[in-house]
Amino acid sequence: MTQEKKNIAIIGSGLVGSLLAIYLKRYGHKITVFDRRPDIRNIEFSGRSINLAMSNRGWNALKTVGIEDEIRKIAIPLDKRAMHVIGKEQYFQKYGKDGEAIWSISRGVLNKRMIDLAEENGVDFRFEEKVWDIDLPEAIVYTGETEKGEWKEYPFDLVFGCDGAFSRVRHKMQRRSRFDYSQDFIDVGYKELTIPANADGTHKLDKHSFHIWPRGKFMFIAMPNLDGSFTCTLFMPFEGDISFESLKTKKDAVHFFNTYFPNVKDEIENLTEDFFRNPTSAMVTMKCYPWTYWDKVALVGDSAHAVVPFYGQGMNAGFEDIFVLDQLIQEFGDDWGHIFSTYQEKRKPNADAIAELSYRNFMEMSSKTADTNFLLQKKIEKHFSTKHPEKWIPAYSRVTFSNRPYSEALAEGDAQEEIMKEVMKIPGIAEKWDSEEIENLMLELIK
Repeated sequence: MTQEKKNIAIIGSGLVGSLLAIYLKRYGHKITVFDRRPDIRNIEFSGRSINLAMSNRGWNALKTVGIEDEIRKIAIPLDKRAMHVIGKEQYFQKYGKDGEAIWSISRGVLNKRMIDLAEENGVDFRFEEKVWDIDLPEAIVYTGETEKGEWKEYPFDLVFGCDGAFSRVRHKMQRRSRFDYSQDFIDVGYKELTIPANADGTHKLDKHSFHIWPRGKFMFIAMPNLDGSFTCTLFMPFEGDISFESLKTKKDAVHFFNTYFPNVKDEIENLTEDFFRNPTSAMVTMKCYPWTYWDKVALVGDSAHAVVPFYGQGMNAGFEDIFVLDQLIQEFGDDWGHIFSTYQEKRKPNADAIAELSYRNFMEMSSKTADTNFLLQKKIEKHFSTKHPEKWIPAYSRVTFSNRPYSEALAEGDAQEEIMKEVMKIPGIAEKWDSEEIENLMLELIK
């Protein structure tokens, strides 16, 4: 598909902005990416990240533009969860069928690589250039040192807002009539911590697992890096009995890690140091509509639909936005008005669905993964789906290992949950969970 060459601005050089730049550059457009931050390739990465879990949707978007193999070199496949429950030996839960895995990638490493790849393709990056305003009908971008100082103006044909949950571009769109917007913070924050590599560079925990320490109202996770370290994240309420607020001194923190995470106690020195050095970050679900303005401006990724990170789908959903946008470009050619309106109609229901799924997964990971009823239910589902793979695809697999719409995964997951409510009510279910009786009942209920 050839397109009339346009002069396009992308606001934000994060993962979504840099991938979109690579996609659009293939059509011969002139692409300028603005970012208020310094070039990430020249700075030490700050402790504000959760390692990314690349799954099918993300790989699909990278493959389409020919950079999948390049990115796999910096990723580690994780085919299972490693569960660290107090009073039990560590045990494993496979994610999917054999060969199905999510891939752990350091956000900083991936972002640097993507910017390199975009530059190699001829994309122009302008770092430390703050966008203060946008003339939506004219697609003019205004940048400057300060909000009150002198501004430069740059006219463009199209502007894409890839500037995250607190997007400047969306902020401008919010002032228009009939623009819907909501943001919802959860009362849990997160802090990045690190488990360093062994002296010989090997990993201290199983390197092909996503490690979870579920503790009810709070939890700790760890994902491997190529250098032998693990990027860990502590999720915990901001306020309350056990909370970020309640851990004031090093002694508090040492006691906390000793009590709740006894199998990482050799790491406590590092963990407590990180605990007081790294910021505590908040998590938000952000929804809005419309995502586009005429044939001039469009929001992509978190600027249109920020989600909490508990399904590992934030980046994957943003990459899928780009993949869908690209398919529409191939379908509608130069009709950007049509491309934009179809893009938002197709993506909005799926963005809402993954927001809901992510929030539910937060409830599940923190409190239910250690609950015996919940574990029994999961065991029954797994047993049934192994015997009838075409009749029962778990919601997790639909989200993570397929490219079917998120909205479908949510609807199918809800239907399965209704069936499981009936199954779990059966007297003596714990004894006969794998019996023919239960299997036949589930087959009946599916109809």
